[in-house]
Formats: sequence, C-alpha cells, structure tokens
Amino acid sequence: MTQLPWPVWLIVVLGVIGLPGLTFAGLWRGSATGPARTTARYVALAGVLVWTLWGVTSLLLAHAHVYRLRADMPNPLIGVAALAAFGVALACTRIPAVSRLLAAPDILWRLTFPQILRVGGVAFVTAYALGHLPPVFAIPAGFGDIAVGIEAIFMTRNLRRGTPGRGAVWFNLLGIFDLIVAFTIAFTAAPGRPQILPATPTTEILGNLPLVLIPTVMVPMALALHTASLIKIRAAARAARLAAQPAVLTGTPAMGV
Repeated sequence: MTQLPWPVWLIVVLGVIGLPGLTFAGLWRGSATGPARTTARYVALAGVLVWTLWGVTSLLLAHAHVYRLRADMPNPLIGVAALAAFGVALACTRIPAVSRLLAAPDILWRLTFPQILRVGGVAFVTAYALGHLPPVFAIPAGFGDIAVGIEAIFMTRNLRRGTPGRGAVWFNLLGIFDLIVAFTIAFTAAPGRPQILPATPTTEILGNLPLVLIPTVMVPMALALHTASLIKIRAAARAARLAAQPAVLTGTPAMGV
C-alpha cells in the first residue's frame, strides 16, 4: 500500500471529521427554542453517533482492503458505500424531527458553512505533486473542491445577511457537479482491463487509506448538504409564490415587499 506523508493524513482526517462535525454542531446551536431546541440537540447527538459509526466502519473496511482497486477485477464498493451513506443521510431528512429542523429560517447558512472544509481537496493536489495521482483527476477534483470551499465562505456570509439570491442555487448545483465529475474521473481512470481513461499513475490510491475516506465518508455528507439546501431553497421559493398570490389576485401589495 502506497504511503502518503502525515500532512495528507491530517488534511483528510480534518475534513472527514470536520464536515459532519460542523453540520451537527449547526443543528445543535440552531435558532430553535424550548422543546424544539431539546429535540435539535437529540437529533444532533444521534447524527454524530450514526456518522461516527459509519466513519469507523469505513475505516475498518479500508484497513481490510475491501475498497482496494485492482487491475485484475473491478471493485465498485467505493461507489456503493458512498451512495448508501448518501441515501441514509437523505432518508433521515424525512424524519419528522429532522424535517422541522430543516424548516428553520436560519438553516440554509448552517447547511452551507460546513462546505468550507471542501478546501481539503488540497489533499488530492498534494498526492498529485508527490506522483501518486494522475493530473486528469487531481486537478479538476482537487481545485474544484478548493473552489467550492472558498466560495462557501462568501455564500455563508451572504446567507446570514439574508441575501442569497440565485447564487445559492448555483453554488449548490456546482458543488454537486464537482462531486459527480470527481467520481466519474476517479472511476474511469481506475486500474482495470481495459482502463476506460488511460492515466499514469492510475487512481488506484483512492482505494487506500487515507484518501478512500473522502469518497466514502466526506462526499456523501457534502452531497446530502447540497441536496438538502436545494430542497430548502425550492420550498422557500414556493412559499414566497403562495404568499404573493392573494396580493396578485386582489391587486394589493404583499406584506413585507
């Protein structure tokens, strides 16, 4: 197994722990009061427990070489693990207690703030500079993540000020696009017979620790945050349209406009 230097390990660990950590901390410190605040804290604690168990499980699977990418056989388990984790995270948003938290007026910036840790894409760039990843993957995936992480800083500020505009939609769409592109290139440049996208070196190292924790633990959470944000934006837009309808029908201006 290829050994990466400790700074790469540190970057990956900070991202894998920090992204869900900031997410659940945002739920814990939300604007809910009274019984709703207690519920928010229970949800946050449950989320920390579930995601920690998944992170440890993925770590053990990686240590046992379950995710290992080999030239003699395809191994789709990284994609399966990522999709399963994303599906569970998205399904949890349908739980009534979680749905109520996601309806909070300040939730959008709290869902955006954790994406700042996407700057951890520097781990891919570092692995490329050390000769362990092909440029065809590391450059778009690494710098794409870095760009999303930097933009998340400004988007969080705008959302806290209540001025998201269309930028919030584009931010989340581009964040999802970045993840899809990275996954697609990683798969097509992986070792195999034949290799779909010829690359030297291949993306074989993505099946090893620590980098494998990014697609199996960090990416599903980032994708769930983007998806939940888009759902929230759509719901807010629908509510605004419904609120404006009586004013349009009666010819009077809507309140607060």
